This record gives sequence, C-alpha cells and structure tokens, in this order.
Amino acid sequence: MNYGLVGRVFGNLLLVEAALFTIPLGISLYYQERAAILGFLVSMVITGIVGFAASNLPTRSGRLRIRESLLIVTLGWVGASFFGSLPFVLSGSIPSWIDAFFETVSGLTTTGSTIIENVEVLPLGMLFWRSFTHWLGGMGILVLTLAILPTLGVGGFQVFKAESPGPTPDKLTPRIGVTTKVLYTVYLVITLIQIFVFRLVGLSWFESSVFSFGTVGTGGLSIYNDSLARFSANSLLINAIAVGMLLSGVNFSLYYDLWKRRWRQMLYNEELRLYLAIVVLSVVAISLNLHGRVYDSVGETVKHALFQVSSIITTTGYTTVDFDLWPTFSKGVLFVLMFVGGSAGSTAGSIKVIRLLVAGKVVKREVGKTLHPQMVVPITINGKIVAPEIVSGVASFYFLYVLTFIIGSLLISLEGLDLISSMSSVAATLGNIGPGFGAVGPSRTFASFSGASKLLFSLFMLLGRLELFTLLSILTPSFWRE
Repeated sequence: MNYGLVGRVFGNLLLVEAALFTIPLGISLYYQERAAILGFLVSMVITGIVGFAASNLPTRSGRLRIRESLLIVTLGWVGASFFGSLPFVLSGSIPSWIDAFFETVSGLTTTGSTIIENVEVLPLGMLFWRSFTHWLGGMGILVLTLAILPTLGVGGFQVFKAESPGPTPDKLTPRIGVTTKVLYTVYLVITLIQIFVFRLVGLSWFESSVFSFGTVGTGGLSIYNDSLARFSANSLLINAIAVGMLLSGVNFSLYYDLWKRRWRQMLYNEELRLYLAIVVLSVVAISLNLHGRVYDSVGETVKHALFQVSSIITTTGYTTVDFDLWPTFSKGVLFVLMFVGGSAGSTAGSIKVIRLLVAGKVVKREVGKTLHPQMVVPITINGKIVAPEIVSGVASFYFLYVLTFIIGSLLISLEGLDLISSMSSVAATLGNIGPGFGAVGPSRTFASFSGASKLLFSLFMLLGRLELFTLLSILTPSFWRE
C-alpha cells in the first residue's frame, strides 16, 4: 500500500476544504457573527496544517492502484466530514461533536437528516456552510479535487469510479480531469440558473443560494424549522423547486449530450424514460388518493403531490407539508420511492433507476426462459449489451442493500422505536433521503437518538453515498493483505 500517495491526495483534499471555509467565513464577517468567525478561522488553521503536512508525505510513485483509490475515497469522506464539523463545534453552534459529525455527514452525503431542533437560531454563516456541504458532496468531494488539482495522475479514474453513483460511471472524455471539469461546469450552470430563478419567484439572494445548493445537490437541509412549508402558498416557487429537484435527478451526462446536440441519445435514454414514468405515475396515484380527502382543490393537490414525489425520488428531502399525516396509501407510495432514487450519474441517492431497469429486464428474461429454456437473450440498455459482471453486480448490490436495511432496522429498533420509525429512519439515511415517517417524520429530527445510533446513522449515510462496496471493501482482511 502506497500510504504516502494516499496521504498526499488526502492532504490536498483538506487544503481544498480549508480554502472553502473562506466562503462562509466571508458571510459571517459581513453579518459580524463573532462566534462563527472564530469557529471558521480556527477550523481553517487546523485543517490547513493537517492538510499541508499530509500533502508533503514522501511517496514511492505517482500512480494510484485500486486499493489506494478505495482508501482515498473512504478516508476522504470520513476526513472531510470530521474537519467539516469543526466550525459547528468550535463556534458553539452544535456543542456535541457526535451531533456535529452527524450533521456534517448528512450535509456532505446530501442526506438532509438533522439533529438541530431549532435551526433558525444558528448564525447565517453556519447556515450557509451547512447548505454548502450539499453542493460540495452532491457531485463528490473527491471529484472536486480531481477537477482542480492534477495530483492524482493516471490512476484518477479509479477514484472517480469509486465515488461516482451508479453501476457504470460515465467517462465523457478520454481524460478524467477533463471529464470532471465538464461535469462541474454542468453542475455550476444548473446551480446558477436555479439561484436566479428562485430569486425571480420571491426568495432573497441568500435564500436562493442555500435552497439552490440543496436542490441541485439533492440535499434538503433547510434554513427554516418547517423546511419549505412557509412558502407553500407561493406556487411558482414550490413548482420551480420541484422541477429543479427532478432535473437534478437526471444523469448529468445527458446534459452534456444536450449541449452537444445529441438529441437522440437523450430522447431515447431508457433510464430517463423510466425515471419520468415513475414520477408521473406516482404523482397521479397520490393525487387521486389526496383529492377530496386532504385537499379540495385539484391544483393544490397536484402541487403538493408533485413536490413530495420529486423530493423523495430524488432523495432531496425538502417538505412543504407534513406528509406523515397523509393517508396510508400516499405514504406507502413515498416509502417505495425511498428505494428507487434518481438516475445514475446524478446527485440523487438510494438504489438508482438504472438498477431497477436492469433488474426488471433480468426478471423478464427469466420468465421467458421458463417457457423457452434454450432461449438466449442478452440484457441491453439503450441498444447496448450489458456485461454479465454488471448484471451480477446489480444483483449483489440489491442483496447487500436489503441486507443492510434489515440489519440496520433491527439495530435501531433497540432504541425502543416502533417498526415504522425504525425502518424509515434507516431507509432515510441509507438512501440519503432525509426525513422518514413516525419518529423521524417531516416535523421531527434525529435529536432524540443516542450517540451510538447517531454514529450508526452516519455510517449508513456514508454507505449509501459510496454505494456500499467502496466502504465495505476496506473492512475486509483481504484489502490489507499484500
């Protein structure tokens, strides 16, 4: 194991994070928030010193192998979460380190679960940093490092592959550095468009920025205790955010195709079609269930149904109403969507639509083989044959995801919670969604859980963001064996 190279890349990541502290620091300086200013300054110094020391470690070579890449991704996410939590602790905004670590992991993994019961008392600089972590983690903190630092060299694609969501990450150009810059350009353009749109429909510049970070990063941490409920009368804003979430749940490589005018590749993309079909069917089903029972107006019914379906399937987690008070059928649809997620190559979490598509085609093939045992039908996506190892990888991912969900639900139930609360809390954190049902519903937080459970939830969030295999691989004895 080339620990020197691992340390060098990790150190560069921390230097990037230390530099990023200057943005919320500037906001705290503008609003003269003394405690927040001190928290960011001290955090910047500590993170910078550790990053500088690690980035200058001696190394044998500049080439990354798979093991180093996996270790870098895991260490990078845990380390970024640890040092990212320092401003909360040092400023006194979140005195408990476990709580601060949970909140930072929730932000960076774009989960949106929170332990803060009254978020509106936090300094604006802290609120900005809390939301900005969504934007940083949405595309990936290591991908950000790849985009702005050339230190990873030839093996950089292994880091990109280990951190990117989905079974087959898209490499848009021959050079991974160029690919990451293209992705971040798309990411930045969508963010800026959303900021200006939100400003036009009634938000302040500060609100537009933080809610855009949460929308494009599919995060969901709000600067208000009621999430977005106070804006529910502003239909233009609510619908704009719903559309923004849906757009952020699309594979970002399709926007590159759109820019290159590859209309056919986008229009006939099977994952995109299934994603949109699930959204439409879910909105229609919930609207029919809510109309006349919860809402009398068709427009009001569709508005809230569209918003909550968009929020849950993209794993954003913003809310305009307490959907835990909805009829059981509507809640059931939302619970199912927790296990669907957005497209591969998007900022959304959970299982991903592409895996659902592959699994559906495998089931269809097996049903056909029952009638015609000698039939040989390859699995194809967008006209291309899916390699058998990818199909088996999808099956393995499903099994491991469900197994983790079951074990996690049983462990959390030891807190004395009911079954729905235990299951939805694990589904919400493992799928990087945010709110759940019952004890972790839209009007509740994770503050009442024990420290051990909060750390376990943090592990679930990291497992979900890194899609299980990356993090679990370093826990196997064979990973450390030469």
